[in-house]
Amino acid sequence: MKAVVVEDLHVRFGDVAAVDGLSFSADAGAVTALLGPNGAGKTTTIETAEGYRKPWAGSVRVHDLDPVADAKSLLPRMGVMLQRGGIYPSMGIAAALKLFAAYYPSPASPEELLERVGLTGRVTKTPWRRLSGGEQQRASLALALIGNPDVVFLDEPTAGVDPQARQLVRSVIADLRAAGACVVLTTHELDEVERLADHIVIVDHGHVVADGTLASLTSSTDTMTFVSSPGIDVGNLTEVIGGFVSETSSGRYSIALGSTPARVATLTAWLAERNLPVSELGSGIRLEDVFLQLTGGAE
Repeated sequence: MKAVVVEDLHVRFGDVAAVDGLSFSADAGAVTALLGPNGAGKTTTIETAEGYRKPWAGSVRVHDLDPVADAKSLLPRMGVMLQRGGIYPSMGIAAALKLFAAYYPSPASPEELLERVGLTGRVTKTPWRRLSGGEQQRASLALALIGNPDVVFLDEPTAGVDPQARQLVRSVIADLRAAGACVVLTTHELDEVERLADHIVIVDHGHVVADGTLASLTSSTDTMTFVSSPGIDVGNLTEVIGGFVSETSSGRYSIALGSTPARVATLTAWLAERNLPVSELGSGIRLEDVFLQLTGGAE
């Protein structure tokens, strides 16, 4: 079931087209990741779906409702995690959750939510402005969930959190999916997307340049990949193996050839002669490679 449908969306700021004919959909019971370089139009798209902005052209429907015209009916069903802000600086997170809970007909338990996001003890009474960046992120996530939403928009949910808190946020997102919620997130953490997303939408210059599952975006029968020491002689290896070799990131390599036993033997022999390690030998490409190829930029 499609919970969010964006069709030919255009959003302009004066003469600048922030979103330029963007279309995608997000299903209930699934995590959809919206990726793109800074300025690609991700946040503007999410803000339009949340009802904060009106489309210049095109449409956005959330549960077949208009986020602006039908806001009164839709807002109780949506959870929104902003990049930053939205809380009184002097208010503690426990008090904020109780305040927000009063806005919803059937809210979640503030105490259970604090436990769920790993915020307990004295930190729950600490003024917002004195919380660490990671604590503010987890508090913002709790606030997004206080109304028991079935559509959740998360803008950079793991930004600035430590590894332990990141694992906790992943668990919360997985629980939302299992409960049947539609989760739409933006993030610069591509490894998070590889772990969490059922559906990936890559945006550049305000329109979609790729749309699909992780497997469909990264599968390739004509590419070999492997991990070895950083900075190997890719020029010489290209000559030996007969296919262009590139170092896509530090110590991670791609060969523009299909994987055959003979080519694998040539590669491993070349590495062995130079006493170089090899691991993760396989086919296909990483999401990072796809992202860079399509956008020409980095997250």
